[in-house]
Amino acid sequence: MKAHIITQFGDPSVFKIANISKPELKPGHVILQVKATSVNQIDCKIRSGAVPDIAPNFPAVLHGDVAGIVVAVSSDVLHFKIGDEVYACGGGVKGTSGALAELMLVDAHLIAKKPKKISMSEAAALPLVSITAWEGLFLKARLQAGQTILIHGGVGGVGHIAVQLARAVKAKVFATVTSKEDFSLAKKFGALDVINAKDETVDSYVQRLTHGKGFDIIFDTVGGTNLDRSFAAAAIDGTVVTTAARSTHDLTPLHNKGLNLDVVFMLNPLLKNLNRAKQGFILKDLAALVDEGAVRPWVDSHSFVFDQISEAHALLESGQARGKVVLNNQ
Repeated sequence: MKAHIITQFGDPSVFKIANISKPELKPGHVILQVKATSVNQIDCKIRSGAVPDIAPNFPAVLHGDVAGIVVAVSSDVLHFKIGDEVYACGGGVKGTSGALAELMLVDAHLIAKKPKKISMSEAAALPLVSITAWEGLFLKARLQAGQTILIHGGVGGVGHIAVQLARAVKAKVFATVTSKEDFSLAKKFGALDVINAKDETVDSYVQRLTHGKGFDIIFDTVGGTNLDRSFAAAAIDGTVVTTAARSTHDLTPLHNKGLNLDVVFMLNPLLKNLNRAKQGFILKDLAALVDEGAVRPWVDSHSFVFDQISEAHALLESGQARGKVVLNNQ
């Protein structure tokens, strides 16, 4: 079958077209005819060699996000059948093969039937970012109706889904952005108020939006020095959840405020084969919210096919993408 592979780490030009063997069906798995995938920052990091410990062996087929049609089902898989339209974050890391091929072998625990009211390419934009947002909001922070939550990076890949999910459970949602053009977009997703993180200090927006109390929950999708701002913006006994904790910080604010700090790394089930069914259940519940109109993926206007994988990676890395970058398999 045709696949887009890498045989070494490097810039977006390292992708090559190759004919590789079709996957063999394994117990507990299905084989998908791949219809679409999306590019996530982790895909670029794997391709570039920034995270070699989680990269598949060469020649490597990358990309975790997939939407497709079930074409083969192991006899021990009872909840999917040939012809089902499904979506998942199903591979593209160490020990698995990815979505940049005609066919993909995926653990059935990781997949769910795709939302009925969106396209394959829109469905492919959802899994990694949505699972990350869901785990952060509901499994880590245990977000409830009426709580105040500040989402840093409110129009990013994870952030724009997190804003919509928080709104769906009737939380009081606030978001940071870094440009004025993103204000209306963050409000469209469901933010009650929007903060320009470049122009307004933490003390200013904490006073303006919470009367100095701080936010019950901070969901930080930015990390780095922004994590210190998250500690500063949190209320006493509040919770900070982050997707980016590979940095060094003074934890005194956590002690003084009695804060909880949680980290989301949604690839662990894939990498360590632990509790994979959790992700399938999240995608099942997410599909219902999408079909109800409560959540919608934001997809970049550029249209790519798999043969344009290098261009798609280059767009995401340029910082010019507006929404998730998706590719259709033709």
